[in-house]
Amino acid sequence: MSNNVFTNVYNGKKVLVTGHTGFKGGWLSLWLKELGAGVIGYSLDPPTQPSFFEAVDLKNKIIHIMGDVRDEKHLLSVFEKYQPELVFHLAAQSLVRFSYKEPRLTYETNVMGTVNVLEAIRKSKSVRAVVIITSDKCYENKEWIYGYRENDPVGGYDPYSSSKGCAELVVSAYRRSFLNPVNQNDHKIAITSARAGNVIGGGDWREDRLIPDCVKSLSEDRPIIIRSPDAVRPWQHVLEPLSGYLLLGAKMYKDGAKYNGAWNFGPSDSDLITVEEITKKIVSYWGSGKYKNEISIKNPHETKLLKLDCSKARSILNWYPLYNVDEALLKTVGWYKMFYNETEENNLYIYTVKQIKDYEKRCGYINI
Repeated sequence: MSNNVFTNVYNGKKVLVTGHTGFKGGWLSLWLKELGAGVIGYSLDPPTQPSFFEAVDLKNKIIHIMGDVRDEKHLLSVFEKYQPELVFHLAAQSLVRFSYKEPRLTYETNVMGTVNVLEAIRKSKSVRAVVIITSDKCYENKEWIYGYRENDPVGGYDPYSSSKGCAELVVSAYRRSFLNPVNQNDHKIAITSARAGNVIGGGDWREDRLIPDCVKSLSEDRPIIIRSPDAVRPWQHVLEPLSGYLLLGAKMYKDGAKYNGAWNFGPSDSDLITVEEITKKIVSYWGSGKYKNEISIKNPHETKLLKLDCSKARSILNWYPLYNVDEALLKTVGWYKMFYNETEENNLYIYTVKQIKDYEKRCGYINI
């Protein structure tokens, strides 16, 4: 039995994760499985080839259900059959540039998909804690130097960011209208939303993301192409926000009324660095490679600066990031190197679990 503090809550619990075939959803599902949870994954096919989902053989480690969050009837049937106690909703169309090409799909998935999940939760008799994962891009970004707080206005310039702002409004409306903390004893469901910055880690191969673009180029001995070298992002390892989600879900399961609302999970200010600086570090840790800047005025609008104020999570949850940007990159590059050189002796599932366990050892500060 693990002495991990999360185990005390998740061991033996039935947990539904939407979007489990994606990058963050895959890492979260594997972590929950290692905590002893009975994980039910609901998602479309893995969005990329290769994928984290296939690399760690997640399909054979959890209950794997192919499904679209836009399919209300199918989603509801899964809730009815498996009776989850906790829900983490990560299924989304998560790419800014793709949202310009497919705005309808983006809104249908990110807004109506969230509505469908909330409707299933509202009708459920088993669910006690719900974490809806949105994005730091849900804020109405004014490109200022201050970090956005949870009570700042949501909005969004592009369809993706706007859809995440809409999802936040949907969560707020459902919480106040149907799952109000004031009536917690009646409905017994606690619901919250979580917002994180740019997440890095092994197993992400989505298009138009810096780390996957770098790794693809480096593995094929091609120069890395950077389109926004001066853009500043809040870089953090995938396990950082996931630890926040797990902590939040655990506290909500025990005392939900105290933790309703929105929460930011982001890196320290010292880890806010430019795309070009990150690329230089990746090339250095990889051990070889080159990059070049190709700035085009034809690129669709993307934010240049975005910071989160995480003082709420620090003061109330006692959550704070454990890895600086260099540690996060070393973990990330190490995972990809293992992937491209995997042998029977170098099993990627075992390696990934070791990264999770190494992170857990640093979580001794957490108290649930």
